Amino acid sequence: MMGPRQVAQSALFYEFSLERHVPEDHLLRSIDRFVDLDDVRGRLAPLYSSTGRPSVDPELMIRMLLVGYCFGVRSERRLCEEVHLNLAYRWFCRLDLEDRVPDHSTFSKNRHGRFRDCDLFRHVFEATVRRCIAEGLVGGERFAVDASLIEADANKQRSTAREDWDPAAIDPDTAPRAVREYLAVLDDAAFGAASEVKPKFTSPVDPAAQWTGALKGHAFFAYATNYLIDTDNAIIVDVETTRAIRQAEVGAARTMIDRTMDRFGLYPERLIADSAYGSAPMLGWLVEERGIEPHIPVFDKSGRSDGTFERADFAYDRHADVYVCPAGKTLRQFHRPRDSYKTPRSGVDAEGMMRYRASKRDCDLCPLKPRCCPGQPQRKIMRSVHEGARDLAREIATTDEYALSRHLRKKVEMLFAHLKRILRLDRLRLRGPCGARDEFHLAAAAQNLRKLAKLKAPPTPQTG
Repeated sequence: MMGPRQVAQSALFYEFSLERHVPEDHLLRSIDRFVDLDDVRGRLAPLYSSTGRPSVDPELMIRMLLVGYCFGVRSERRLCEEVHLNLAYRWFCRLDLEDRVPDHSTFSKNRHGRFRDCDLFRHVFEATVRRCIAEGLVGGERFAVDASLIEADANKQRSTAREDWDPAAIDPDTAPRAVREYLAVLDDAAFGAASEVKPKFTSPVDPAAQWTGALKGHAFFAYATNYLIDTDNAIIVDVETTRAIRQAEVGAARTMIDRTMDRFGLYPERLIADSAYGSAPMLGWLVEERGIEPHIPVFDKSGRSDGTFERADFAYDRHADVYVCPAGKTLRQFHRPRDSYKTPRSGVDAEGMMRYRASKRDCDLCPLKPRCCPGQPQRKIMRSVHEGARDLAREIATTDEYALSRHLRKKVEMLFAHLKRILRLDRLRLRGPCGARDEFHLAAAAQNLRKLAKLKAPPTPQTG
């Protein structure tokens, strides 16, 4: 028989428990086991007044932000609505049914003030890294580094050309927050000082965003998020925000390696990266200063396509410090004793390169000159002061371990795909270097928490 019509009837008393209505296999239950925010209030306490109205609990705001970044809820206005309606979100944020959800404007006020003053989001991210280490998910032997472009919140149709942009003409007192942050990082190695080349266009609303066409499509304004990961379980051990240019990304790799050593005591044996990190100074820094094996393709432009001899065709004699050409003649830095020059010469230019030249007499009489230097009086070979590190990288590239490293490098690319497709961070919502930094730290923390929830699932209760 047909049952009675369902009609809403108000009851005088309810017995309701959020704990019973959140499924045991819900993602937030697994994540909650690894979220430790006990010291948040202690870090923020000096930034609050001892008088006045009680503030919104900062731990509540952090938990709400983690919910947003874990589930791809980008808008804080929508996040407040979702937490208000979703029982699992309320449970994770420690809100009862009758507790009010904070207004969305509370996040902006705290982010631009107290949270940035004490670098809270960085602290939250590092807490997830420490938990991953404690759970045994970080081996600390093999690291991989890479960068990915994230579109900035800037309209490329309203940009200013290079010749019309003058930072000196900006008044910091009347400039918007993102512009003031841009002025503050003009001398920062990750932004203004990364390159002397000025971008073709600049966004007036977010000048620190880089105009780039690196994706081989339409150019756009972007920031770069740099990940340093442990390849055992693809745990992000550090994240850095930079301009979207190669020089800044390579500098960020050094910063992250040193910071990981200082803060977590992790000393990797090898670093895995693509050819963008294969420059001679970077390889020299890894091998000579940090003792790290570079599983990185060497960035080398010495190859030739016109059929003439390449640098690889010349053998280097380490003991005599000379190159030997295919005809058996030598190329030297100095063709007379170095101490015979009035002005002392180091033989190294400003870019760290040394020039080895053949004798003009040898080249004039050489039958191989048409295949060696047909348009030059003599052959010249350039050698980096870090050539030993480059040679080591070339030797590593022939090993089976390097083949494995090439496979492991895909893990960091998969994290970027997860960041953009699952967490929906393909375009920034906040402006300025600090806004980008906040978003990248929270997104990396969310990815680590999701990884913890996946790899360290709670034990299944035994029945019977």
